[in-house]
Amino acid sequence: MYEDKTLKCKECGNEFVFTAGEQEFYAERGFVNEPQRCKSCRDARKNRDRPEREMFTATCASCGKEAKVPFRPREDRPVYCSECFAKMKDAE
Repeated sequence: MYEDKTLKCKECGNEFVFTAGEQEFYAERGFVNEPQRCKSCRDARKNRDRPEREMFTATCASCGKEAKVPFRPREDRPVYCSECFAKMKDAE
């Protein structure tokens, strides 16, 4: 029913594919207009007004490596690097 379409981004001018699946999604939601921007331009536009996230440095309580976290570490709570945190989640 739907076929992939190649569209041109009005922001950067690059071509992008409006897939059959995306077209079906648009139709299900009642959207009548095709997208005018490619995915990267849409994402940039969404994040344009969002402030940069402040990152804090901490020492991983498991392996001792330096870790960057999006919250201010507290002395009474352990902080883990992303690798150790993932290992702990997999063990659950």
